[in-house]
Amino acid sequence: MKVFFSIIKNKYVITVVALIVWLSFFDKNDFATQMDLSSKVKKLESERDYYIKAITDTKKEITELQTDSTNLEKFARENYLMKKDNEDVFVIVKK
Repeated sequence: MKVFFSIIKNKYVITVVALIVWLSFFDKNDFATQMDLSSKVKKLESERDYYIKAITDTKKEITELQTDSTNLEKFARENYLMKKDNEDVFVIVKK
């Protein structure tokens, strides 16, 4: 017991313990803040991966539209409801 109390009364041990408690709970970079920032980083990385994939898909689609006129015509018909002069367009909406 005396050894335990002598260690606790040591000013260096008290200082180190107080520093650890301060850095763990009261500092601006405490554990809760670090966990929150870590989750935000993971979320942003997943969003970045999604947008990189979307960009590559869009670039692929653009090159297909620029190289093949049948793909361009199909794209215009499906997305912008364009038609030729002698055609009728029927839009079917699924419920």
